[in-house]
Amino acid sequence: MQQRARRSAQPLGGIVSRFEPTFGALILVQAAHSIEEYLGRLWESHPLARFVAGLVSTDHERGFVILNVLLVGFGAWCYFWPVRRHWAIAVSLGWLWAFIETINGIGHPLWSIMERGYTPGLGTAPVLLILAVYLASQLRRRGSDSTTAV
Repeated sequence: MQQRARRSAQPLGGIVSRFEPTFGALILVQAAHSIEEYLGRLWESHPLARFVAGLVSTDHERGFVILNVLLVGFGAWCYFWPVRRHWAIAVSLGWLWAFIETINGIGHPLWSIMERGYTPGLGTAPVLLILAVYLASQLRRRGSDSTTAV
């Protein structure tokens, strides 16, 4: 009974041991993914990247860098504060990141298939997809385990 009460007090319950390193790895791979996209000049070849970068700066390269620094910075903040400190919002943030990176991990290969060749971000996209699906499976398992309910 005492063990159950201790586990229930933590929003992440029994998944902490796998959730934290998986989330951290996802953010590290996103950083590598952002670098791959930058080196491949994604803002020049993908209309959505060009549009979004243009919302931040008339210099699309600068806008792309700013957005990616903010994205990775937000991911690092999520990891070092809500996730590692077991805040209740860590679960929602985990689902948000799993969703974003699943789309990223599927979108890049589909775009490369349409282009019939390499597109910036393709190299790291499969790793993002694997980590995102693994993270989601951990979160789903946590949700179905009644002993870890908040």
